[in-house]
Parts: sequence; C-alpha cells; structure tokens
Amino acid sequence: MKSPNWFPLLFASLTLLAGKAQAADYMLGADLSSTPQAEARGVKFSSNGKAEDLLPLLHDHGFNWVRIRIFEDPKAADGYSREGYCDLGHTLAMAHRIQAAGMKFLLDFHYSDTWADPAHQTKPAAWKEKHGPELEKAVHDYTASVLAALAKQGTPPDMVQTGNEINHGLLWPDGQPWKLGSWDSLCGLLNAAISAVREITPQAKVMLHVATGGRNQETCEFFDHLRAHHVAFNVIGLSYYPRWDGPLENLKRNLADLLTRYPQPIVVVEYSAPQLREINDAIHALPHGKGLGSFIWEPAHWGGPALFERDGKAKPTLELYPQMAQDYGIHFTVKSPRKREPAVTIRPWHKPCEIHEKGGSLLFLATWRLGGENLRLQPASRATRSCRAASCPLR
Repeated sequence: MKSPNWFPLLFASLTLLAGKAQAADYMLGADLSSTPQAEARGVKFSSNGKAEDLLPLLHDHGFNWVRIRIFEDPKAADGYSREGYCDLGHTLAMAHRIQAAGMKFLLDFHYSDTWADPAHQTKPAAWKEKHGPELEKAVHDYTASVLAALAKQGTPPDMVQTGNEINHGLLWPDGQPWKLGSWDSLCGLLNAAISAVREITPQAKVMLHVATGGRNQETCEFFDHLRAHHVAFNVIGLSYYPRWDGPLENLKRNLADLLTRYPQPIVVVEYSAPQLREINDAIHALPHGKGLGSFIWEPAHWGGPALFERDGKAKPTLELYPQMAQDYGIHFTVKSPRKREPAVTIRPWHKPCEIHEKGGSLLFLATWRLGGENLRLQPASRATRSCRAASCPLR
C-alpha cells in the first residue's frame, strides 16, 4: 500500500526529540514480557525480603520504561504459547499495569506468531498466503487494530517497534532483502506499519530495531538502505550481547559512528551482560542527548546475568539501578519505601575480584569467568573484608 509522505513530520519530530533529550529522563527500561508467565507459575517477586508487584518494585529502583512484545497469534500451531501469552489480551493487561506503576510503555511488534529475530522471521499463519500489497495491508491493519485497542482503554504506547531485530528483514520470504536482492518489499512493509502508528498513535515514536549492537558495518548497511528508500522513523534500536557482538568497545565504536551518520537518537533496546553499569554509561555519555537509554532484556525471567533469581528474589545487582537513576538525573519517587542495600559496583576483572559497597567497604566476593557469563556472589561475612586486588580502584 502506498504510504503518505511522513518526512515533514519525521524531521520535526527528530528536531523536537533532540532538543528535549537533555532535559528528558534517560530511559532506564526493562523488557518484562514474560512477567505474566512467571506469575502464573507462582513466582513472587521480592527485594530485601519484601514481596511486591514487579513493576512498582522496579519503578522504586529507578526504572521508568517497560517493553512488552506482542505476537499475532501465539496460540497458533507453531506459536509462542498455548496459553496465549504475549497476545493482545495480555498486552492490554500489562499496559494497564505499566501505567499504574507510573512508567512509560514501549510496544514491540514481532509480526509473527512466535519469536522473530535474525534467524527467524516467520509469517503469522493467518498471513501465510498474503504477498505484496495484500501483505502490506495486513501489516497496516493489524498494527492499527492493536494500537486502537490500547488507545481505547487509555494506555497508548509511548514508543513502538515495527519489527524485532530486523537486520535480516521480516515476514520472510517477502521481506528478506539480502536474499531477494531488493529492499522494496521490506521497506514497503515497514512503511505500512509506520503509517498505522502515525494514524492511530501519532504521539508515539517509531523505533527500528536491529541485532547489531557491536557490528558497525552491518548496522550502517541496513540503515543506509532504509534511508535510500525514504523509510521515516524516529529512533534507532540496537541489541547488544557480547556473545554475538564482542566486547563493549565494539558497542562504543558503533554508537560513536551512528550518531555522526544518522539524525535519529539511539536506544540499546536489548542487553544483558555483566557490565550493566558500563553499558548504560556508554549510552548516557553520547553527546547531544542522542543516547536515549536502554532496556535490560527479561531481567526477571531469563537465565544468566538477570536481576532476579528463578524464585523471584532480587539479586544484589538490582541495587546498581537506583544509583544509575540518581547519576543520570532520572526523576522518580519511591512509592513503596523499603530498607535498601547499598548500590554495588561491578567490574569484570580477569581474576577473582571483589564487588564493593559504594564508598569502599566490601559487600561481596565475586568469581568472574573471563567472557562474562558466570558470576558467583559470596557474602562478605564469609570472605575477606579488605580488597587486595591490585586492579581494584577502591584499594
């Protein structure tokens, strides 16, 4: 379908966004899409021994945005969930919870019945036989219907992702530019989705999300093609995982280059790595307010360096976030006052090292596997109480 010319609106929006970025709060976000599933399993979230709803708990730790994914029909034969998690009904319920917690809302359209990522961009079963303008209309109408339902209940998203990790395209095989040798189809599908966002929730920013946080050449090739095809969007979204993207320096180099090439500001919309503070510091430090923020991926569900144990108990690393919020000038009010453990500083040394309470006293002894995946914490009461690591800045 032919889209209207959104370029005047785009550039006005980008000018406004860049002008206000320094005054606006840094986006300290979390993807909480699996929260209803965890709660249905009986998980009770808690911090410092106090159980409470996950969203207010995170808000009290400085988080101010929540990201939620949505699938077209997760109950389909090859869909994400027999119970229908991440469908429209669950999205509507989570949107109410986000609003009640005083947080902002990023909606992530996967345009699939299940996971969409660089290795999987499967069409919804209902769209399997649709192609060309018919597929573009399906994308437009579905996007519009979801956004209209959210707007009707008074919870429209503040930002919308039209596709998830789409550096290899979406809705394969139709929107698979590298294989087709043409970007026309992908850009037509993206324009159809973006048109729906502009029509139904014009206040929402549009993000295009790629899984190339540490791969500059691939990132630039993708966005150069979109620019050549006049795809109008507001925000660049990146995933950064050291397993695929390499060390943090790769992300820093990519961010530094992107801000000189494109007018759009940048969000690292997926990350989960031991260098939680370092990743956010790199984004926040970008000049001209172009580092809008970050979203830690499934911190209450995913294994590895998440912020909660499987039983819902907060890990000590959660206490990094109130300090980040304070340092980044995020305005938030603790709605549920609690005794809070001191913020901790974590650095990936190349040998057994210590995690310190801010101010210098030892809080935990940490054993860190080189490469960053495995982190074991041992209470200081069972460890030495003075740091002897030569590399420790608090020694």
